[in-house]
Amino acid sequence: MKLLIPAATGLEAALKRELEHLGFGHAPAIRGRVELEGDWETVARLNVSLRAGERVLLLLSRFHAETFDELFEGISRIPWEEYFTAHTKILLDGKSYKSKLGAVKAAGGVAKKAICRRLAEKLGASVLDERGERAVVGISLYEDEAAVTLDTSGDGLHKRSYRVRTYEAPLRETTAAAIVEDSLYRREKPFADPFCGSGTFPIEAALYARGIAPGRMRSFDFERWRSVPAGAVRRAREEAREGEYHGPIAPIFASDLSPHAVELAREHARRAGVAEDITFSAADVRTFRSELSYGVVASNPPYGERMMKGEELFPLYRAFRETFRALPDWSAYVITAYADFERAFGRADRRRILYNANLRCGLFTYFGEKPPKDGRDGK
Repeated sequence: MKLLIPAATGLEAALKRELEHLGFGHAPAIRGRVELEGDWETVARLNVSLRAGERVLLLLSRFHAETFDELFEGISRIPWEEYFTAHTKILLDGKSYKSKLGAVKAAGGVAKKAICRRLAEKLGASVLDERGERAVVGISLYEDEAAVTLDTSGDGLHKRSYRVRTYEAPLRETTAAAIVEDSLYRREKPFADPFCGSGTFPIEAALYARGIAPGRMRSFDFERWRSVPAGAVRRAREEAREGEYHGPIAPIFASDLSPHAVELAREHARRAGVAEDITFSAADVRTFRSELSYGVVASNPPYGERMMKGEELFPLYRAFRETFRALPDWSAYVITAYADFERAFGRADRRRILYNANLRCGLFTYFGEKPPKDGRDGK
């Protein structure tokens, strides 16, 4: 089977690197989706273990479609009876770009009709009651080519199940995980987030350090499909548990000016199973200090959309800069939509565009001093 894994804009490289670490070798990225091949065991493993991927899609077909008739015929050729029953609740998700079929809602109606007609014929069912398991069919129309996918994940993979409540402007878990994956952070290095909010960055760092699979506690839509071998997800979870690391890791610090945010972050860390790996404190960014070397700061500070006013941000980022400058061998990864960030914090060594909750942001990277070449420090 051919699989598609969407990644957040700007973080495709982190996803590809993660897939290589999972043993999938070279996987090309096309229009924000990484493509690879696998079977249902692969689908289970990816859903359970992926940190940076948004979901796992099964690519069912690609075909040329300039008219609704061509779309209907192409979708009718897909063996839907191999995946669905007469009770499957079929949902449609569509998008169109530079295609003659620009009416997405109408295209979805045509697709649903084609699927239902095929199922009725192949299953010999006079009624499709849609009272059973959910299945989301994606219809992507790009320059008159239709790509038909089946979403094996269901809820997006950012829903790890540990975050039950949100604080202001929460960072998507998959975005935080991709930034951690792409950073210099390793379990031997200290980690800090002085604007931890609901705890996403430090929790994802701890899960990464421990090798804990983010999807180990949740369910997926494909588990209930008729074509999936029994026990596929159970085996993926068992494999993931075998890869967990239970030895010592360097300290992880999480702080926030709001005691409420810190308590929320602590609760989420407890649900994620990493509370003992993180030191929480209600503190101002100006107070953070560390005698440890070669650490990593990753943070999603306020940027004036829902928290703080614009005029309050410049002195806040100036204070953040002074804290970071007191850590000369640490590196920093800051995601923010604040337009004057570099003027307040300093020119970044690397910058890229990301999106947080559909808000255009920058990811600004600052590299600290490198450890000596003999490697005696910074381990």
